[in-house]
Amino acid sequence: MLVLLALAQLIYALDLNIVFVALPEIGADLGFSGQTQQWVVSAYVVFAGGFLLLGGRAADLLGRRRVFVLALVLYALSSLAGGLATGQLMIVVARAVQGIGGALLLPATLALIGTLFPEGRERNRAFAVWGGAGASGLTVGALLGGVLTQAFGWSAVFFVNVPLAGLVAVAALAVVPADPPRATGRRFDLPGALTATAGATLLVFALVQGPDAGWTSPGVVLAAALAVVLLGVFAVVEARGADPLLPPSLLRNRALLTGIGVTALYMATFGTLPYFLTVLFQTVRGMSALQTGLAFLVPSLAIAAGTQLGERLTGRFGARTTLVAGFGVGAVGTVVLAVGFGGGYGAVVPGLVVSGVGQGVTWTAMWITAATGVVPEEQGVANGMASTTLNLGNAVGLAVLIAFAGASGSRAAVLVAAAGMAVGAVLVAFARTAARRTARDGDAGRPLNRRARVR
Repeated sequence: MLVLLALAQLIYALDLNIVFVALPEIGADLGFSGQTQQWVVSAYVVFAGGFLLLGGRAADLLGRRRVFVLALVLYALSSLAGGLATGQLMIVVARAVQGIGGALLLPATLALIGTLFPEGRERNRAFAVWGGAGASGLTVGALLGGVLTQAFGWSAVFFVNVPLAGLVAVAALAVVPADPPRATGRRFDLPGALTATAGATLLVFALVQGPDAGWTSPGVVLAAALAVVLLGVFAVVEARGADPLLPPSLLRNRALLTGIGVTALYMATFGTLPYFLTVLFQTVRGMSALQTGLAFLVPSLAIAAGTQLGERLTGRFGARTTLVAGFGVGAVGTVVLAVGFGGGYGAVVPGLVVSGVGQGVTWTAMWITAATGVVPEEQGVANGMASTTLNLGNAVGLAVLIAFAGASGSRAAVLVAAAGMAVGAVLVAFARTAARRTARDGDAGRPLNRRARVR
């Protein structure tokens, strides 16, 4: 089961990077302009970010295995459509459906880990393996994207997902335990689902489009205003609902709230680095798609090693101490990385390694924290919450840092990201959150009570 869940994360992570490398060829072949070709990426980001909370709720109510398989089928079909695309609209729609598949896949996978593996050592180890697969996917995506694009053209970066997602979906039906009968009396909360999904999608759209279209452009302002209204309506609906999409009990879980905050800060800092590295390698250094993929091998291996170290540190010292260490090491490594921007590839390698290890440590510890104390029937929506802030954090971080880079340069933007990591270490150090038993060896199997805290 863990192998399949790790493979699903590998596919999810692979798809994040594989299209980036092929983007120039896609733009040239389908006639995108320099600005509009970004929608091949943005369509995925917007719909993935907007549908995550709904995906988590669907996993809790419809069954985690069912949603897991459905997400993989959507991935396979949309990838096939993307590879066959002959026009701009077709490929953008295919990427949007891929984003919905990702919004179903990520919380369903996390919920399966949270329910199939007892809290403590077993779950921590599962998160480490899952996280390591994700880091490997970033490497494989960059490398495979370069190889496939140069050898077979850009459509191959879509076609490769079809057999991978299909095989994992079929294997899941045989390996993952069948979903239990649906709980009676629970509702999907359609008004909450519609307002949350529409509001989150519009918010991500505004954040993604703001840097390119301008923050005062009519489309961005209208999307942001509608997002605020819809999310306000969602809050009212949830307060009055009998079976709300966002159960109030989750908002009292301090471990989950810490995890949500950390995922946002993680993606606003660590999650922005691949963008600036891609600009450095391809635009500044003039590397090819394949060379860029090879350049990403070092940080990806460092991140994978960090995910395994994060599991061991969390088991020994607790989640909060591990998060502080991860952010702290990441901040130091990112400063070293920024200093090396003026030299060749060898000059940035030390920073890539140190920053990557800190990133991997933080990644594992933050998901352990977010899953702590959440009862099985709420694992899907809890992970949907954490995944939503993950995407929002990335959109906000990129918008801010790209604007900063335009005024002061990429090196200054990377230093700001390092400062954000340092702030994260300080905030987590003083936060009274998470659970004493989070990740302690021998504490497996018992959900924490609502008032438990992490050491």
